[in-house]
Amino acid sequence: MKAIIAEKPSVGMDIARVVGATDKKDGYCTGNGYIVTWALGHLVSLAMPGAYGYTKTSTEDLPMLPDPFRLVPRQVRTDKGMVTDIAAAKQLKIIGSVFDRCDSIIVATDCAREGELIFRWIYSYLGYTKPFKRLWISSLTDEAIREGLANLRDGSDNDSLYAAADCRAKADWLVGMNASRALAIASGSANNSIGRVQTPTLAMICARFKENRNFVSTPYWQLHLTLKRQDTHRMFIHTEKLKEKDAAETTYRKITSGSVATITKTEHKRTFQQAPLLYDLTSLQKDCNVHYDLTADKTLSIAQSLYENKLISYPRTGSRYIPEDVMLYIPSLLEKVVAMPEFREYGQSFDLSNLNTRSVDDTKVTDHHALIITGIVPEGLSEAESTVYTLIAGRMLEAFSPPCEKELLVMECTCEGMAFRSRSSSIVRPGWRGVFARKEDREKDEPERDGGTAEFAEGETVPVMGHGMAQKKTLPKPLYTEATLLAAMETCGKNITDEQAKEAIRDLGIGTPATRAAIITTLIKRDYISRSGKSIVPTEKGMYIYEAVKGMRVADVELTGSWEKTLLQIEGHTLDTETFMQSIRDYTRKATEEILRLDFPAMQERAFTCPKCKTGKIILRSKVARCDHDGCGLLVFRRILNKELTDTHMEQLFSSGTTRLIKGFMGKKGVPFDAAVTFDAEYNTVFSFPKTGNGKKK
Repeated sequence: MKAIIAEKPSVGMDIARVVGATDKKDGYCTGNGYIVTWALGHLVSLAMPGAYGYTKTSTEDLPMLPDPFRLVPRQVRTDKGMVTDIAAAKQLKIIGSVFDRCDSIIVATDCAREGELIFRWIYSYLGYTKPFKRLWISSLTDEAIREGLANLRDGSDNDSLYAAADCRAKADWLVGMNASRALAIASGSANNSIGRVQTPTLAMICARFKENRNFVSTPYWQLHLTLKRQDTHRMFIHTEKLKEKDAAETTYRKITSGSVATITKTEHKRTFQQAPLLYDLTSLQKDCNVHYDLTADKTLSIAQSLYENKLISYPRTGSRYIPEDVMLYIPSLLEKVVAMPEFREYGQSFDLSNLNTRSVDDTKVTDHHALIITGIVPEGLSEAESTVYTLIAGRMLEAFSPPCEKELLVMECTCEGMAFRSRSSSIVRPGWRGVFARKEDREKDEPERDGGTAEFAEGETVPVMGHGMAQKKTLPKPLYTEATLLAAMETCGKNITDEQAKEAIRDLGIGTPATRAAIITTLIKRDYISRSGKSIVPTEKGMYIYEAVKGMRVADVELTGSWEKTLLQIEGHTLDTETFMQSIRDYTRKATEEILRLDFPAMQERAFTCPKCKTGKIILRSKVARCDHDGCGLLVFRRILNKELTDTHMEQLFSSGTTRLIKGFMGKKGVPFDAAVTFDAEYNTVFSFPKTGNGKKK
């Protein structure tokens, strides 16, 4: 009998159907010589500090450096503290009984760091030594599963992948637990936390916010003139930005109604804008945010759903390339793409016999190749799912299309001893740009409406039809959006626009494609950042943390990026785990000492008048908020079901009597719901549910 363990029930059920294990039991399926079971995500985790005897937050206990680390069943937070998740404990027991009954194990968790870690920690916690093989697939189609089962990898092939994941998890524990406790001691508040990747990300957001808000705009003046040819004209811009108004006005007066301009240069140049590479997860998230205002977390959730429905390849990929063997399937997949209503018109001129192959490179494929569709026809997709699927399919068409051919026109002239220039570009053959034919792309390339389209020959003398002077001002770097933040996380905050240069520095990014969305979500949940329109801005609390730690190791973006590169070296067998862990332990000691030495500024406390007694003041603490007036008794717990009310939620509740809609509460039966938290007549907290379209509450 062979055991197969998947990462979640839906995947386990698919694999069970393919192998013929059709007899469904509680927590597994059996039949045809297989027992297929599944995890529920991370069933096993690293033990909390209390398991090692660190029961109090005290300077004497820091830094906490467990050796060895202990594994425990997944823990969940309750009003009574951290307790074992009943569902996790039950499924672990089922997995143990399945392993007991089998001679060997096939690992079918996700083929990446976290998927490997999920299995290895379960395997280690349950104390098994039975041999195991690895099912390595990039999609969940029946064909891919059968092919993967016919070509199982030896389990030890992924030892280095597991080592990197294990080191990453332990590094996060060491830095996060120690830095957060040190911060609690230094600040006098337990309602703050620091993370190995979260805090450098917060530092980027806060630094950009301060730079933007503190930017002092300086004016400058720009002179232009217009030359006419019959019914057309063209505007030329003075090549110098004039920083003084008096000098600008003097320059402006040099040109009169009788001035003429001499054309000194007319240059036509053909350029080719190469097709973009296929999507990895991060580039997909960026485009979804730019074009459809989808958050990174939402995009990942949708992509995961498309993957589990067998419509796309593995989404948590960091590669934008495919290997040669996958390229063999691309022509038939592209035939299905051009049959989609959105791409039929483009498909009429698309040459399947002459595909652009810049996305094909075996040496640049990491654990998984770039995102592609599987060829299964989608049915019953939601609007958001259809949007993301179409974007992935369209990117495939773009990536294998010819370059976009443009014509650049540069003209220069002199007038009254001053140099002027005009630049414009036009698309000759759109190539890949014709796939989506976005209006904003066309506007970038078409000549400015007021710039004109007239052309002049070199050496020609042309009367000046008109001239003007415009006052402009320097602009700050814009606030981060989710798309630009993801790009900054890829490059450690370096402002890199060249695609090849970005590829070269990818190994130094902070976080991974699979974790960046979760990092942003965590910062929002902790009330460190918030969304303001499309921009991401720090909260008062986020700025408070940043100002305290901005010069320290815990906020060093490039240091964190170098660790990600080190983890990749562990994956690649070029660095041993102990070298990495020793560097993390040393870092933890130094970072903890730094934070403990902080002379923490007092955070400005919000004062709310108690809505119940109208006399007392509400005191916000890490776990509760209470009225300080004797006899009032108003008490609000921050944790309600699975959600922690942020300071912002508390402010909304006490100032207006209700929070805004909070998404993702989890009911006792595991059913998620959205609701606001409000007070009833006795000032107990209750849920207020949004109204449906017919005016009734859900």
